[in-house]
Amino acid sequence: MRCNNTDCDVVRVVGFEPIPQQSSVYAHVDGFSVLLISVTQIEYFLLKKIHEKPTSEHPNSSVKVSSPAFSALNMSGKTPNSRMTYGNYLQLDELLSLQSGPEGHTPAPSNHEMHFIVTHQAFELWFKQINRELEDVLTLMDVSEVDEKQIPVIVSHLERCSEIFRLLASQWKVMETLAPQDFLAFRDRLGTSSGFESWQMRMLEMLLGLESEQRIGGMDPMEHNRKLHSEGKLSDSVMEDMNRVDNMPSLNDVLQRWLSRTPVNGVSGDVNVLRDFVEGHLSSMEEHGESVIAHMVKIGHGSEETIRPRIQSGIEGARNFLLPDGEVSAARAGLLFIESYRELPLLSWPRRMIDTVVDLEESMLLFRSHHARMVERMIGRRMGTGGSSGVDYLDMTLKYRIFTDLWAVRTMLVKRDALPNPENPEFYGYAAEN
Repeated sequence: MRCNNTDCDVVRVVGFEPIPQQSSVYAHVDGFSVLLISVTQIEYFLLKKIHEKPTSEHPNSSVKVSSPAFSALNMSGKTPNSRMTYGNYLQLDELLSLQSGPEGHTPAPSNHEMHFIVTHQAFELWFKQINRELEDVLTLMDVSEVDEKQIPVIVSHLERCSEIFRLLASQWKVMETLAPQDFLAFRDRLGTSSGFESWQMRMLEMLLGLESEQRIGGMDPMEHNRKLHSEGKLSDSVMEDMNRVDNMPSLNDVLQRWLSRTPVNGVSGDVNVLRDFVEGHLSSMEEHGESVIAHMVKIGHGSEETIRPRIQSGIEGARNFLLPDGEVSAARAGLLFIESYRELPLLSWPRRMIDTVVDLEESMLLFRSHHARMVERMIGRRMGTGGSSGVDYLDMTLKYRIFTDLWAVRTMLVKRDALPNPENPEFYGYAAEN
């Protein structure tokens, strides 16, 4: 019953009638939600009566119920014994029928070949989940101003991606239970197929922000997949999906835009404030460098003539990074500010997000490294099935870095007591402190 002053809405309860067993539904009753309620005799017939008109005594009475279970019980004519099963929900009949290879693949896969197929299908399922997580992140971040309340949500999505990559890195150990000669027994059946043709993995890299010019040999995955599509080896739906992702901003793109809006010393978007902060940090690096030189000479780890050029080179590299072409980079200045003053309360979630992105790329590199070592253990230095150099190609992919700024900024950090105190510290405090 719901009452507002003197008016009440009444939920009607009808009589008893036996039902074979209990079921569970998700019900909305007059604006209230109940999860997984047990359908007893009264509740069952409440469900049965929902399509009846309100009674004259209680014209405002209403019951609204929506659930697959209710549909099974009432709308399809099935009995309460009919319910969603584990196999139906996961579509296991269809899923478990997909390990026999492509049409005409005879003889049927051996135990070892089936192991190979299952492992790689599992990879693809996890790639699908990672891509879903990344697209949700992009939806939240591709806005003019990211709501602070959404940053923990974004971090959660990215942490899930990292954990999946760690799981996939360990999954290569399962592949290593396949002896080299057992793999060679069916390797020719793979034809010219190659892991590079995993369009989900290529989409994943695109969503993160790996550019074609960063790839080995400048390989363009879109061009490669357009060729496969033109040959009828890639479906229209897959090509449409790839084109859609190709036209989206990447995680690296939206991250850079987000960093550029970082309030530095309490101000966002002021070029003069950004430049003052950068110049101040470079001065701190120079002072810190002098103390390092003096310490290294004192303990006998070199002379000033050999150490000073290295310190100065690092400072000059930091200047070029923070002031490319002499102009301050708002994104890099914001990144440096967050990393330098990460203990400030207002920056706790931003630096957590930065750490999470770094962790994601690290977990992806571990995945690539484990892949390369598995292949080397399996086939040595043979040429890959797709015509690549095999392990040599995989090892070169370990040099990929998508979020280069997030890695580079660590080179120019100085210890906290060597930094000036931030201006407007109250801006970054807890709400209660303000």
